[in-house]
Amino acid sequence: MTETVPGVPRWANLAAHATLLVTLPSGLWRIAMGLGLPVGFTAQGLDEFGIPGWGTPYVFGLSLLSEALAFLTLGLVRPWGEVWPRWIPGLRGRRIPPFAAILPAAAGAIALTALSVQGLFGWAEAGSSMAAGSWEDSPVYGVVMAACYAPLLLWGPLLAAVTVHYARRRLSGERPQHTLQPLGGRA
Repeated sequence: MTETVPGVPRWANLAAHATLLVTLPSGLWRIAMGLGLPVGFTAQGLDEFGIPGWGTPYVFGLSLLSEALAFLTLGLVRPWGEVWPRWIPGLRGRRIPPFAAILPAAAGAIALTALSVQGLFGWAEAGSSMAAGSWEDSPVYGVVMAACYAPLLLWGPLLAAVTVHYARRRLSGERPQHTLQPLGGRA
């Protein structure tokens, strides 16, 4: 089901979708690193991350987890974020309590924003394991890494904006005006 909930403005829908896009470049960069592709780390730098070894499944898992969490933002603008989907036994079709989505989304927005600010201030140290030991010796890698991680700075604020809209809409007292259709689209 791809339609938004009635009353969701275009900006909120776009912001929810943007969370998927802002997490993608860093995830792809980590996957490239996990595969041993040259992303700028020295052999010692890769070894510090456990690549090859335990670090490879870790960076793959982190990339998948980031995308999965970003995907949950769509629930703030989709019917499945207000009414339990039909495939969940015992809950299907029941209204989701607003705070069951608002509280984790708000906590996530705060945590992501705090992590982004912390990462921004610690960015200079991120290059210590890059090729030849410094950003200056390998500016291309540093630029690529920065370009891949910079969009993450938007994840927290985008999630916060969509969460505030969801909270205002859901706590306004209006009941959801939609129901999930059974498989095949017949009522």
